[in-house]
This record gives sequence, C-alpha cells and structure tokens, in this order.
Amino acid sequence: MPPIIQAENVTKIYRIGKVDVPALRGVSLAVERGEFVSIVGPSGSGKSTLFYILGGLTGPTGGRVLVEGADFSRISDAERTRLRRRRIGFVFQKFNLLPTLSARNNIAVARDIAGDNHDASDLDYADKITHMLGIAERLDHRPAEMSGGEQQRVALARALINRPAIVLADEPTGNLDSKNSEIVLKMLRQSNQDLGQTVLMITHNPEAARYGDRIVHMRDGEIVEQATSS
Repeated sequence: MPPIIQAENVTKIYRIGKVDVPALRGVSLAVERGEFVSIVGPSGSGKSTLFYILGGLTGPTGGRVLVEGADFSRISDAERTRLRRRRIGFVFQKFNLLPTLSARNNIAVARDIAGDNHDASDLDYADKITHMLGIAERLDHRPAEMSGGEQQRVALARALINRPAIVLADEPTGNLDSKNSEIVLKMLRQSNQDLGQTVLMITHNPEAARYGDRIVHMRDGEIVEQATSS
C-alpha cells in the first residue's frame, strides 16, 4: 500500500524584495497510513512551511506532494479544497474557535463546511469524540468560558468530527501548560490508535515529539535525521 502522504524533492522559496529566501531545500518524506510522525526543529527550520504544503494550504516552488494518491500539483483548487475538508483535520497552536459560538456549534461548523448530512451515526460519533476528549459536559459553553486546555480539545474535536484519514497538528501544545499539553498529546495518540487516523505533528518540544512513532528532525529547510521514537 502506498504512503498516505508523500513529499518528493519539495522546495519552497520566498521572494523578499529582490532576495530569494529558501525555506525548504529538496525535502522528501513518506508517511505511512496509520503512522504518528512528529516533525521537530528550531524556529526557521522549515517545519511549519512543510506542514502547510502537506496540508494543501500553500503550494511548493518545486517537487510534488501526493495525499491519498492525489497529486496536489495536478488537481484543481476546488478539488484540493474538497480533499482538505473531507480527508484532513487541522489542529493549530491558536485554537481558532469562533468566540460567539458554543463549543458544540464550533465543532458542528466543520461538518457544515464539509457539506455532510447529519444522521444518527454522526451523532453517535460526535458523542464518542467529545466523551473521549472529556468535553461532553462543556459543549454549551463559549470559548471565553473555557480553559485553554478545554479550547484546544474543542479544536481537536472539530478536527476529528469528519472522520479524516489524516490529522495535521501544528504546535498543538504551544499555548498550553504541561498538564493540558499531556492531555492533548494523549488524545492525539488515542485518535491515532483507536480511530485509525494518521497523525503528523509539528513541534519544537522534544517531550511532545516522543508521542509519535517516528521523529523527523529538520534544520535549515532540510531533513537531517529520522529515528523511531523510544
């Protein structure tokens, strides 16, 4: 079975004035279906640029990216958007919750955007996810009435609600204390193990990276080392 995510010789160059600034220098990476991969590196290493390219949020300057066999360079913007909505769940350092909506409705927005019709199985799945994340009793609260850890768990529920094949998490514990960081990391691991989702997490935290099956180290726009997590 081919990798669920495959990057082949990906480059990214930003033009700043008259100067070309390379962010990625020929990165190749394969992520197997059901794998949990942590990508680590210092600020400026290119890890977040790679994240946005793998998620189809921006395009590479060179090389190609395949997600579930779809070549991002060969499909239309509309097809790429449709693939993102249905097959990829995003979790960001900033929770990006809508402040005027309850947690329940913030989660429901993702399903509405994907255009899915609701049925009994959807409701059962939503109930499973919110209980797994420990927010079932907080669904009628707005973000301002919740702790940072609770807000990130709502954001994670929103990412999982459409049963994505892939979860991309960019510094998901960056705004959390150690206790809530551990909760969110365990939930990502649980979504990988119990729900079968492939997880790719960007982090600068070595302790967080160890939750992955494999740790990929980046520096200066290149992958410099890969190792199985102990």
